[in-house]
This record gives sequence, structure tokens and C-alpha cells, in this order.
Amino acid sequence: MGESLAILLVEDNLLNQRIVTFSLKKFNHEVVIANNGVEAIEHFCQRKFDVILMDIMMPVMDGIEATVKIREFENKNKIEKRTPIIALTANTMDNDRDKCISYGMDEFMAKPFDIEKLNSIFDELKIPS
Repeated sequence: MGESLAILLVEDNLLNQRIVTFSLKKFNHEVVIANNGVEAIEHFCQRKFDVILMDIMMPVMDGIEATVKIREFENKNKIEKRTPIIALTANTMDNDRDKCISYGMDEFMAKPFDIEKLNSIFDELKIPS
């Protein structure tokens, strides 16, 4: 087992929150939940996270807009090492992945949540897991 990570989970569905949190805590990761993009930005501005898992379709503010605002915050504050953002979405068309990447996300993972797949993404992005 690798390092414990501080993970911001941005997800509006309570069942998905529970499944993802349960899976991540098995690896001793700390999970902070944001129910929408606005909450995600608030959490992000208050503390550092090792990685953000970002749902795309949410009320109040979606994951794309939240990602853009997080990247703007990083640029404005001259943060050298940007926080990896992994899209979590039920939309699995090739152009959905391209859209997420074009808006500043680092990787894309289709739902339903799969901890093995997430760990391989962590490896690809060189996020200690």
C-alpha cells in the first residue's frame, strides 16, 4: 500500500459518494466531499489536495466549469504544481473524454466507479497511491 492521499471527491449523488469513499478509505486515503462545483472550489481554495475526483454533471455548478475555475485559481496564484483532476462520469463517448481534457482535466474515468482503474490512473499520473 502506498501513501495516504488527500482526495477531494466532487459528486452530487449520495450513493456514489458512499461507494467511492468506502473504496478509497480501504487504502487509508482521506476523502473530503463536495456536493457540487461551488463547494469544490471552496474546499480547493482552503487547502491542498493530492487529487480531485470530479463528477461532470451536477447541480449548481458542473464539473467542467469547476475545473476551469480551479485552473484559473492555480494560474492566478502562480501554483507551480497543479492538482490532478480526474473526471468521473457516466458519459463515455470519445469526445466526452476529449472535452474534459480540453477544459483542464488530467484524466477521465467512466462510472461505475472502479478502484482498480483509479489506481492505474494514479500510476499513469504519478500520483502516489
